[in-house]
Amino acid sequence: MPELPEVETIMRNLRRGNGASPLPGQRIERVTIRWPRHIAEPSVGSFRRRIRDRTIVDVRRRGKYFVFPLDHGTLLIHLRMSGDLQLTERGTPSGPYDRTVFHLKSGQQLRFSDARKLGKVFLLDDPETLLGKLGPEPLDADFTPQVLSSRLASHRRALKPLLLDQSFLAGLGNIYTDEALHRAQLHPLRRSDSLNQDEVNTLWRGIRDALYQGLRHNGASIDWVYRGGNFQHYFRVYQRSGKPCLACGTTIERILVNQRGTHYCPTCQPEVST
Repeated sequence: MPELPEVETIMRNLRRGNGASPLPGQRIERVTIRWPRHIAEPSVGSFRRRIRDRTIVDVRRRGKYFVFPLDHGTLLIHLRMSGDLQLTERGTPSGPYDRTVFHLKSGQQLRFSDARKLGKVFLLDDPETLLGKLGPEPLDADFTPQVLSSRLASHRRALKPLLLDQSFLAGLGNIYTDEALHRAQLHPLRRSDSLNQDEVNTLWRGIRDALYQGLRHNGASIDWVYRGGNFQHYFRVYQRSGKPCLACGTTIERILVNQRGTHYCPTCQPEVST
């Protein structure tokens, strides 16, 4: 959290301005770094020098990364567990978790708020050195059931941790993986290479449907992390342990899979010996 729908929603807001000037085309005058460990690459001093006077050409997303092509180089930001990006007017009171602030020539500020201090910022000449390690985008037209089938068959892993692996598929996290597996009626521990083609097709639809639903509701707002979305009101299983399944009425259960809390319906998603 935030996952693909939350990052995509923030990205769209930054691109169109959402009540402020759109971010593309703006020039960065300087940066305030209150948490030096935010800067993953290059060094903090080099980052400060190189980001100064750079123009933001566009705002994009790749997986859970924000991608800001500049007039020289590319700025990448990963929110990790508790990050948020917001475009504000200069003079707006700082929030308690504003760790890295980009001061723009327009008078606005791009603020990276990060309560748990886990986010990362990169300034790279070639972003593919990092983004090239990611798996396919699940909503792209070239991500077909056949592509998913081939990728699943090449692994012998439980579905839940495999779908969370960003090198397998980019953008899914705990929320949308649980929601997708419930839609596909597949147990989180089902082995990836055991699915037949009909099950692969159902999983493909489940992944895309969960993500599209998240986007339709501007993502999910949970705790203090992300503001504005309401997909949390439409969860089928995530954080609904002890409550009845909306499809069959069975009590939703929570288990740990690779130390990640995992929610599923024992009736809709029966465990299958593989």
